[in-house]
Amino acid sequence: MTPKMLSTADAARQLGLAPYTLRRWRHEGKGPRFVKLGRCQQAVVIYYEDDVQAFLAARTFASTSAVTVSHPDA
Repeated sequence: MTPKMLSTADAARQLGLAPYTLRRWRHEGKGPRFVKLGRCQQAVVIYYEDDVQAFLAARTFASTSAVTVSHPDA
């Protein structure tokens, strides 16, 4: 089965974020894994839905006492 690919807007929607936030996280080395096709400003960025879901799963906790956040966007 071919993995489902998401645009930045679609990935941001699944994460409950603005697309700008997801773009900023990419530049800061945060957020889910992504694929960049092309160079510079003309590059197309896609996310595999499984990577977006894994990113969410890694940030799922049973209680607030289990959460240690070093940065508000982490």
